[in-house]
Amino acid sequence: MNKSDELIDLLKQGNEKTIARIYNDNRNGFILFASRYEINVDEVIDIYQDAIIVLCENAKKGLLDNLQSNISTYLFSIGKYMIFHRLKKNKKNVLNEQQLPDKIDWDFYEEEQDHLEVQLLQNAWTKLGEQCKKVLHLFYYEEKKLDEIMEHLAYTNKDVLKSQKSRCLKQLKDLTTAKDG
Repeated sequence: MNKSDELIDLLKQGNEKTIARIYNDNRNGFILFASRYEINVDEVIDIYQDAIIVLCENAKKGLLDNLQSNISTYLFSIGKYMIFHRLKKNKKNVLNEQQLPDKIDWDFYEEEQDHLEVQLLQNAWTKLGEQCKKVLHLFYYEEKKLDEIMEHLAYTNKDVLKSQKSRCLKQLKDLTTAKDG
């Protein structure tokens, strides 16, 4: 089993140290990569966090089992399409695919990390209410559908659950960007 396969197995298991390492190892490079687009840093960080979540979900679904590229390249491609989607949504100009190089040496962008972002996320998670933790955990980590969560947590209305999930996610994001930590 090679190093990449081991990482994928750890991602499938939801290993927090592995997720944190991947997050920290690629964050600055992703921000540098995204700086070529007309998008502010806060949006870039939101997109990056969403791309990490998608990476973990895809690993759990087995979509990385036959991955031909390295995990960093895969993560950046997820983020790139999220950026394009955001720019399209914001009706901004996007670089044509032809203008992007086929292969980028992501190792060039590696920088030493201080783990501050992961610490902020962990700290914010502890400040969330128990119900928010349950909803977000069931949805993002256990990949439960809203109907399953509704039944599991005894919600009577799917729209109420969707609103609750949205509020919890916003609260988590707000807590991670709060200056007074």
